[in-house]
Amino acid sequence: MPTKRDVSLERAAELKSRITDYLEARESIVRGIDIEDQISKRRANLLEFFGATAEDWNSYDWQIKNRISTVETLEKFINLTDEEKEAIRNVGKEYRWALTPYYLSLINPDDRYDAVRLLSIPTGVEILDTEGVADPMGEETTNPAGSITRRYPDRLIINVTNQCAMYCRHCQRRRNIGGTDEHRSRAVLQESIDYVANCPEIRDVLITGGDSLCLTDETIEWILSSLRKIPHVEIIRLGSRTPVTAPQRITENLINIIKKYHPIFLNTHFNHPQEVTEEAKAACERLANAGVPLGNQAVLLNGINNDKFVMRCLNHELVKIRVRPYYIFHAKHVTGTTHFNTSIDDGLEIMEYLRGYTSGLAIPNYIVNAPNGNGKTPLLPQYMISRGKGYITIRTWEGKVFEYPNHESKNIKDLI
Repeated sequence: MPTKRDVSLERAAELKSRITDYLEARESIVRGIDIEDQISKRRANLLEFFGATAEDWNSYDWQIKNRISTVETLEKFINLTDEEKEAIRNVGKEYRWALTPYYLSLINPDDRYDAVRLLSIPTGVEILDTEGVADPMGEETTNPAGSITRRYPDRLIINVTNQCAMYCRHCQRRRNIGGTDEHRSRAVLQESIDYVANCPEIRDVLITGGDSLCLTDETIEWILSSLRKIPHVEIIRLGSRTPVTAPQRITENLINIIKKYHPIFLNTHFNHPQEVTEEAKAACERLANAGVPLGNQAVLLNGINNDKFVMRCLNHELVKIRVRPYYIFHAKHVTGTTHFNTSIDDGLEIMEYLRGYTSGLAIPNYIVNAPNGNGKTPLLPQYMISRGKGYITIRTWEGKVFEYPNHESKNIKDLI
């Protein structure tokens, strides 16, 4: 008769067999931490081209000043066909693009389908898109004052700028990017803050854009201090992709400003393990060490991360640098970006192969945004199969089916 230890060892072997496919697949997934030597060589080439120093590289201002936004500069570091160069120029006439030297250093120059390249460098399909819409979130009809977007009873967004360190090719607000960087005026921001002050039900404010950390330190402090003076504002959130695209932005001075106005949360936007580099890790660690809880809002993107193994690897890399996977957003049907759209089934498959196969800390919520600003809707695989009198039938992460008792809730005062 098998002992308890025999049963335990048999179960352990079964569980081990369930992760073999991921361990094999992970070997072919590019992780930024693993290609640091390649990134260092590309960084050296970029510094030589710009006649810059390591000190320059570590300056956010230098990174923004030297963003790559012309084919002539880009082709010095990325191998481009004549057709690709023409496509980038044509897209650039309609949609802005730019990437920091740092973010460019992550790209394999010989791989046309490199994840970071697809995220940052235009392709001709952007101007062939006839399916997308400019404002699928209905932000222009959920703007009660200033630069606010309001979709929920107790929280809202303040859009503070159209600037980003890098302009993502899947951007949901590309209609706002234009051709120049424009921060919201103090008057518009003050109108937004006044609206919050006059709405006592608002307890949570998200500052975003564009990228909230593209503002100056002085403006960030003014916004944070103004909101913190409002008694009913409990938490403030910053939306920023700079830890991913320009981690040099996370300076000691910025950290010291943020620490004054806790609780401050920061949600960032890693989409692929290749983006989790030593420099990104260091930026996130500086924020975490300053008491800033970090969350990640990935977007499910065709050809980049719509793969159960890639997304699992991304979430593992994030947890290692103390960034909690928060959302996987289903990509919106934005004009010029629909080549990135996936099926809902891709997202559900990913969720199916996260639950039970990794720790709960590494499992985000899969979210579809309802049209016209009607809010986030979470989607999950079905784990409750049916229900009867006093029980439900459930399916586990392994596909096993059980009946589970569904006890009646009783008044505690009748029991004690």
